[in-house]
Amino acid sequence: MITSREDGYALSTDPDRLDVALVHRWLSTDAYWALGRSRETVERSIRGSLNFAVHDPTGSQVAYARVVTDQATFAWLCDVYVAPAHRGIGLGTWLAGAVRDHLAPYELKRVLLSTLDAHAVYAKAGFAPVPHPEHLMILNPAS
Repeated sequence: MITSREDGYALSTDPDRLDVALVHRWLSTDAYWALGRSRETVERSIRGSLNFAVHDPTGSQVAYARVVTDQATFAWLCDVYVAPAHRGIGLGTWLAGAVRDHLAPYELKRVLLSTLDAHAVYAKAGFAPVPHPEHLMILNPAS
C-alpha cells in the first residue's frame, strides 16, 4: 500500500522502503519506550510485524509505526515515531489513521496501543481510553 498527501508526504507498507538503521536509531536513542533497544531486536520486531513508513517529498523516511496482529481478532499498534523536524503537521494522526484503515478489512475485535503523551493524536484517528483498564493484565510489569 502506498498513499500520499497533497504536500508530498507518502506512506508505504513496502518493506523495501523501510530504513531499518534509521528506525533503530530513532527507537534506541530517542523513543522513551525503547531506549537502548538492540538492532537485532528492532530487526526481529520488524520481521514479525506489519510496518508503515512515511517519507517526505525528497524520499527520506520521517516516520514509522508497526502493528503486531493475528489479522483475525487483535492488533497492537506500537513503535510509532515521527522525526522531530516533521512533528506538528499531522503526520502522526495520518499514520494512525492509515493503520486503522489498513486493519479495517480484518474486522478485528480490538486494536490497542499504549501512549504516555499522545492521546490527542490517537483520538483524532478514533482511538479511545480502554473502558475497563482493570481487566487488563501484564506479564513482567517492570519491563
